[in-house]
Formats: sequence, C-alpha cells, structure tokens
Amino acid sequence: MHDTHYKVYAYRWVVLGAFMFVNFIIQVLWISYAPITADAARFFGVSELRIGFLAMVFMIVFVPLSIPASWVIDRFGFKNAALFGSVLMVASAALRGFAGSGYALVLAGSLGLAVAQPLFLNAWTKLPAHWFPTDERATAVGLITLSNLLGIAAGMVSTPILAPMVGIPGTQYIFAAVAALATLVLALAARESPPSPPGPVEADDRALMFDGVRHAMKVPSFRLFLGVVFVGMGIFNGVTTWIEEIVRPRGFGPQEAGTFGALLLVGGILGAVAIPALSDRSGKRRPYMMLGILAAIPGVLGMAWLGGFWPIAASAFLLGFFLVSVFPVGMQFCTEITVPTPEGTSNGLIQLCGQASVVFVFIMDALRARDGSLGAGMLLSCGLLVVAALLVFRMTEAVKAIPATAALPGTGGGPEPAVES
Repeated sequence: MHDTHYKVYAYRWVVLGAFMFVNFIIQVLWISYAPITADAARFFGVSELRIGFLAMVFMIVFVPLSIPASWVIDRFGFKNAALFGSVLMVASAALRGFAGSGYALVLAGSLGLAVAQPLFLNAWTKLPAHWFPTDERATAVGLITLSNLLGIAAGMVSTPILAPMVGIPGTQYIFAAVAALATLVLALAARESPPSPPGPVEADDRALMFDGVRHAMKVPSFRLFLGVVFVGMGIFNGVTTWIEEIVRPRGFGPQEAGTFGALLLVGGILGAVAIPALSDRSGKRRPYMMLGILAAIPGVLGMAWLGGFWPIAASAFLLGFFLVSVFPVGMQFCTEITVPTPEGTSNGLIQLCGQASVVFVFIMDALRARDGSLGAGMLLSCGLLVVAALLVFRMTEAVKAIPATAALPGTGGGPEPAVES
C-alpha cells in the first residue's frame, strides 16, 4: 500500500517572507518616478509623458513576456526564476542610478526591471502550492498581494523624501541596494519545496505549460475570472491614475488626492489579508469574490459624487478593501479549478489579463467631460462591476481533493484531482 506522509512546516513563512521582499522592492522601483514626475522631467530634460512611460513600460513588456515567464517558473521552479529576476532587478536598478541625467540609460534600466517583473508576479500561486496546505493558500497569495501594495506605498512616500536629499540617481542607488539585500535573503532563505508536501499534491503530474494553457482556457469558470480580473484591475488602475482629477471638481487639491490614494492602498492592504483568510477558513471562494465586487460599488459611487473630505476618504478605503481582496481569492480559486494546469501558467494568464486592463485608464480619460470631471468613467466602472458580479455568479466552486488519510484501507490512499462541480 502506498503511504504518503504530509507535513506542514513552520519554515513556510520564512520562504513566503523572502519572496514577499523581492515582490515589495520591484513595486518600489516601478512606481519610484511617479511621485516626482515634474522634477524628473526637468532633471532628464524630457516631457512628463516620457517619465510616465518609465512606469507604463512595465505593463507593455508584461504582455509578450507573461507566457514565457510562466514557462520558466514551471520548468525551473519559482525559486530559480525569482532569483534570476532578482539579479536582473539589482543590475537594472543600479543602471538607473549610474545613468545620471541620461534618459536613454534610465529607460534601458526600466526595460530590464520590466523583464524581471513577470518572474515574480507569475509565481504568486506556485510557492503556496508547494509549501502551504489548501486552507492557507489564499491567505498566502493575499500576503504576497499585501507586499506589492506596501511596495507601491513605500515608493510613493520614500521617493519624494530621498530625491531632494541624495538626488534622483542617488535614490535609485539606494533602491538598488535594498534590491540586493532582498536578493541575498531570497538566495539564502528560499527553498523550492519542503521535504514532505503539506497535503495531497495535485501538481505531481502537472501538464506541460502549453497543454496547461489549452486546458485552463477550456475551463468555463477560469475564462469568466479573466473577465473579472480585467474589470477589477482596470478600475483599480484607472482610479489610482486619475484620483486627483476625480476629486478636483469638488475642490480638493493634490494633497487631499494623495491622502485618498493612500487610504485606497491601506484599504487594499487590509482587504488582501482579511478576506482571503476568511475564504480559507470557510473553504469557499465564490461568495468572497462576490462580496468584494458588490461592496466595491458603493466605494466607486462615493468617490465619484460624495462631498466632504471624510465621506470620500471612507469611500476610498472601502473601495480598496473590497476590490483588492477579489484578486488573491480568485487566483487561488483558479489554481483549484484548472488542475492539471501548472500554477505558474494559470497565474501568468491572470496577470497578463490584469496588465492588459491598462486600456481602461485611457477609456476613462476619453470619457472625460468638458469641465474635466470623470463622472462618466466612474459610472461605467459601476456598470462593469455589476457585469463582473454576474460572471462570478456563473462560476462553480472546485471539489476539493479527498485527503489520503481519509481513503479506505487498501485503496492506495491517492487523492483525486480537484475538478469543477
């Protein structure tokens, strides 16, 4: 009789923390020029649009590299992929510091960072699949999401403080040093997998990547979630990009807009931890995705039309808390319904769809009224959230694998893979 021993190791939190560190710093580097756009444009002697392009290039590069990055993760493991991405991240960040006032080299460094990013983002579900039991995996993905949001917040806060003190190139050198520390921590602390799996491992015979892509795209609920993530990420990117323009018609300036944006991120940070933990505890995914989408609608309406600082602040927090929570819960949901598709492949397709949703940023701008208000874009956001809720309603939960310990004696104890009911 085949006897499989399962064990959950406390060291899983160390591995997760090391991976969160590199995800944190890549987001700091992504957003680092945005808070000083005007100063950076003067320093490099270029337009503000070209400074904005230093961040946009991350999303542009992600589209063609997402699937190849997923193949690397599934072929060589998340640790090796993340280590390669980390080394590239350090070199590229240092190049942006070495560039001085040369925009071309800064753009080259940004391209290098953009190439590294998919090796982190597309491994979000791979690590939890190796180290965490099923009832903790959405929580683990939520914590990785938290590290990304913290990275964005840290970049927004630290860059305006550091740049006047050490200069724009000096700021990039500091970030490169932190990236080097994160790479060292990852190299020393991370392990691909524990000596014994944390539970029944559906991934032992995972399909080859391209077979996995075909299989995932045949799963109806997976296709529906791609629509959900396109809507959710599009709205999140649109609101964060145009937040000053959204609140300006009601008399709020850049300082208040920055506060609203910070509350949006803080809400997202808390929601990315709290809601996935509840999902893991209940063993359900769809109800929590539905909750996140529907509860985000009042947040959008409040940010668009409420008056007064505190009502808008509460709306921003509410929007971030519920909207961001949908992503980690949904990512884990997709790994459960697409077996035997590799985790890196399903995650890569989700991240690809989320990055492509940047088009919604331009749609919101195109719907701008003559007075500059973005009410039409916010109203469209509410309508799309209703559509996303309908998509979740049509999904089906995965049937969890039966633990080997629950199998009848003499049956071999092997779990059946999770499938959609």
